Amino acid sequence: MKSFKTLGLAAALMISGASLATAQTALEGGQEVDMVLLPKFLGILVFDQANEGAQEAHAELENPGDLLFVGPTPENSVAGQIEIMTTSATQGQGAVMLSNNAGDQIAPAAQAAQEAGTRVVTWDSPIPGGEGEDVFVAQVDFGSIGVVMADMAHSILGGEGQMAVLSATPDAANQNAWIASMQEVLAADEKYAGIELVDIVYGDDQAEVSYNRALSLVDQYPDLGVIMSPTTVGIQAASKAMQDEGLCDQVKVSGLGLPSEMVSYTMNGCAPEFALWDFRDLGYLTYYTAYGLATGQLVGEIGESFTAGRMGDYTIEEDPGRPGAKRILMGPFTVYTAENVEAAAQ
Repeated sequence: MKSFKTLGLAAALMISGASLATAQTALEGGQEVDMVLLPKFLGILVFDQANEGAQEAHAELENPGDLLFVGPTPENSVAGQIEIMTTSATQGQGAVMLSNNAGDQIAPAAQAAQEAGTRVVTWDSPIPGGEGEDVFVAQVDFGSIGVVMADMAHSILGGEGQMAVLSATPDAANQNAWIASMQEVLAADEKYAGIELVDIVYGDDQAEVSYNRALSLVDQYPDLGVIMSPTTVGIQAASKAMQDEGLCDQVKVSGLGLPSEMVSYTMNGCAPEFALWDFRDLGYLTYYTAYGLATGQLVGEIGESFTAGRMGDYTIEEDPGRPGAKRILMGPFTVYTAENVEAAAQ
């Protein structure tokens, strides 16, 4: 009987442990922790919106510590992000929330920050190898973005024609992953056999550079039908370029954009379809995640769940696109057309 009781107790403990592992952690507010929201660079509306969401969460959790929104200039993004990451660790910041534009170059600085006690949460764009990163808050599943971009190109081209990509920077991990996913989709499914991807160029997420890159694509590829731009700066600049040159009937623009910036181009036919998610929600969820880690209420292990205020429950999981890395998946995104863009732009 003693053995039976011991086994029963062990089973009960296992059940109890399983319950704890799946329970949603309700984060306790009011704990003081200084945090930094670090975008790719300043001056981009979607990053300002992410800051609005983070500030909302900061107030909601009644954190008496500071929330700093700091970033480099577009011209100095890689070196500037590394410098800010290093400085944040030196200053003893509890967490840095990073939208990475430095590829794996930032990993040593991020690892040093972790060793100094700073939690590193990436959002929007992760550290490709996952080193120096506690968890990545993914706006949507990166593979699904590839499918959506391929489907939008297929819809606009009627299943056949040439497409070029106008991306942000060569080191932007998120755009690189989305483009690679789209290339895989195009190659794997016979549905897209009539679509030819002719080039991938970079506008450095600067309006003037992106504008000129878009025009160069049209000059280089006379039969080009779609410019696919997975960046809010690039898609707006390319749309303006096509509009200014009277090319909207010849070359359409698609990709990832803000309804408020794209509504006129969608309604006049320059950019008939594009997609995006809510950056305010992304900043809000990222803050909740970083606050939980920095205050020790979250460990950061796979399977750990917590409640992120108005957005509900989320679970840390393995990142399917980066072996050994972890993510929290937000979702969803919306495809915008003339039917819904005006309401979303309000």
